[in-house]
Amino acid sequence: MFVAVGILLWILGLSLSSADGFSQAAAMMDSFIVKFIIWGILTALAYHAVGGIRHMLMDFGYLDETFAMGAMTANVTFVITVVLSILAGVLVW
Repeated sequence: MFVAVGILLWILGLSLSSADGFSQAAAMMDSFIVKFIIWGILTALAYHAVGGIRHMLMDFGYLDETFAMGAMTANVTFVITVVLSILAGVLVW
């Protein structure tokens, strides 16, 4: 995640530096490889956020800390991440 934040900040800094920098960042985003990398970063960020919310709910006592509940909430986390990943793909492409 740390490297991903660096990539996103670099592209943001480039796009905000000048009109020419914005044109360079926009031209980079036309590449399939760059779009795929951005989609991967957004998917990892979504998984990290959903997993964090899951753990916070468990820490606050809203979810039982049993094996069955852990397995069920892990599956729900994966399903929500897949949905968010598809939405991120629509956003990027």
